[in-house]
Amino acid sequence: MLVKQAEFISSNTDLKKCPEPELPEYAFIGRSNVGKSSLINSLTGRKSLAKVSGKPGKTQLINHFMINKSWYLVDLPGYGYAGVSKSKRLEFALFIKNYLLKRENLMCLFVLIDSRHKAQKIDLDFMQWLGQKGIPFVICFTKLDKLSKKERAENISLYQQEMLSQWEELPQIFLSSSTKKIGQEELLQFIEQTNRLF
Repeated sequence: MLVKQAEFISSNTDLKKCPEPELPEYAFIGRSNVGKSSLINSLTGRKSLAKVSGKPGKTQLINHFMINKSWYLVDLPGYGYAGVSKSKRLEFALFIKNYLLKRENLMCLFVLIDSRHKAQKIDLDFMQWLGQKGIPFVICFTKLDKLSKKERAENISLYQQEMLSQWEELPQIFLSSSTKKIGQEELLQFIEQTNRLF
């Protein structure tokens, strides 16, 4: 799939104000600073479609982008950032959960994981919750360019082993790097195939 058109549509925390659920939708989520906005910009070939910040916790709204006038890409707030007040974190958690549970056109959630780190409890717990609620998701490891091929293979293998202690079967896994443009074709191909199921 070629991304020929990408435009910002809306930002809000209210599910009722999201665009009408008439097109397939794919949301990106992960811990703060995992590289969500960079990956979105890289996938769409737009340098500043999603706002990139060196400061974690920048995305605080549900951001909708229309792609090729045929599907939505959604940038969700990062979770687990300590620099945001506890009440703000709870507020985030509430509207993100509301979106994930009730957004009927959500085809798949991309859970972004920084490939440099060991499995984090917050990510594992979040994916466990997704599984319990029956929310379709895939894992996308980011920042692959920061590791050697050997380190990549080791880290991802350890992550899979950790997950298999709780899961009978693993979700689909994608590998990506925004700077080196790794994995974009595979991600877009997956979206294109999944769009046919809408």
